Amino acid sequence: MSTPVIIGVAGCSGSGKTTLADELARELEGTHFHLDYYYRDLAHLSYEERCKVNFDDPGQLESELLVKHVGQLAEGAAIHHPVYDFANHTRRKGETKRLEVDHLLIVDGIFALHYPELRALYDLSIYVDAPDEVCYQRRLARDIAQRGRTPESVEQHYSESVRPMAEKYVRPSAQHADLVVEGTSSLDWSIELVLTNLKKSGLLKILTTR
Repeated sequence: MSTPVIIGVAGCSGSGKTTLADELARELEGTHFHLDYYYRDLAHLSYEERCKVNFDDPGQLESELLVKHVGQLAEGAAIHHPVYDFANHTRRKGETKRLEVDHLLIVDGIFALHYPELRALYDLSIYVDAPDEVCYQRRLARDIAQRGRTPESVEQHYSESVRPMAEKYVRPSAQHADLVVEGTSSLDWSIELVLTNLKKSGLLKILTTR
C-alpha cells in the first residue's frame, strides 16, 4: 500500500493560498483537501446565534477529527469526511464524502500550519504571504461577487474578525513553513519555487515515479 506525499498550504484569507493549492493539484495530479470541511456543527444553536460565531478562530474547526483523518490518509487509508453547509453553518446530517488519495495530498486552509499535530504530518509546508490591503481587496471583490454581501458588511466583518484573527493566529504560523511564497507574485513563479523545493528535497522524484 503506497502512502501519499502531503503538502500543507496556509495563508490569510485572500492571500492566494487556494489558487496556489489548486494549481499544484492540477500540475502534479494531486488531491486538493480543504480544512473548511471540518468546521464544527452548530445545529444546536439558533441560526441567529450561529451567525454571531467567530469562524476565523481556529477553535471553530474540529481539529481532533481533522488530524485523525489526515493521519489516516497519510497511511494510505480512505476516510469519510464531513460535508459542511456554509449557508446554515451546520454539517449536513448523515452525509459524508469518501476520500482516498493516490500519491499527493494538498491540505489547504488559513489554519493549515496552526495545529502542531497537523504540521507533523506534512512532507512540505508552504505559507503564502500577501499584504493586508491586498488580502482585503481580494476578499471584498469575492464576497460582493460570490456571496452577495455589501461593501459595508465586508469591511465590518474584515476589521472586526478576519484581520485581528489573522494577526493573532494565521500570520504567526508562517514561522513553521518550509517555504514562503509571495501571494502577489505570478502564479507560475510561485509554482516554480514549489517545484524547485520539491526537487531539492527528493519529493518531486517520488511524485513523478508513482
